Amino acid sequence: MRKFLLPFLLMLFFILESIFVELVPPKVFGDNYILVPHFLIAVIILLAIYGPKNYGIFYGLLFGLLFDIVYTEIIGIYLFLFPLVTYICYKLMKIVQTNIVMVSFITIIGVMLLELGSYEMNFLINRTNMDLSTFGSDRLLPTSIMNFIFIIIAVYPLKRHYEKLMNSLDV
Repeated sequence: MRKFLLPFLLMLFFILESIFVELVPPKVFGDNYILVPHFLIAVIILLAIYGPKNYGIFYGLLFGLLFDIVYTEIIGIYLFLFPLVTYICYKLMKIVQTNIVMVSFITIIGVMLLELGSYEMNFLINRTNMDLSTFGSDRLLPTSIMNFIFIIIAVYPLKRHYEKLMNSLDV
């Protein structure tokens, strides 16, 4: 039963993103702001930091493919970006101290990298006409603030859960 808890938790955050989009009105924070919840990638990055690294990258690959299939018309953007961002954040944590403050900042950097990567991919294939400064002020900044609030709320409970996972795996 315990082996299904982690995929169930990740699926819950995958679904929570779409529920959040449906429940929060688009203009609640202003007319121009675009809020994109990236709860799932934050949870996967925290898994790579506090749990087994290969679990984080594997679930990044799996849920990146699922994210592409469900939400995007182009297969491969998130399939590529989820494991890449997870790996970059894991490597960044090898450089800095592993405390909750630094983990929160590295995780929000990962969310920002994901947003920038998806924007650049869409810009390269002409699926968006938004310039970089508009993207930064209207989408990247509000999205980063909202996801940072989520990370602050979720980092400690997820840390404890992943530590229990590590103890049960004897890694």
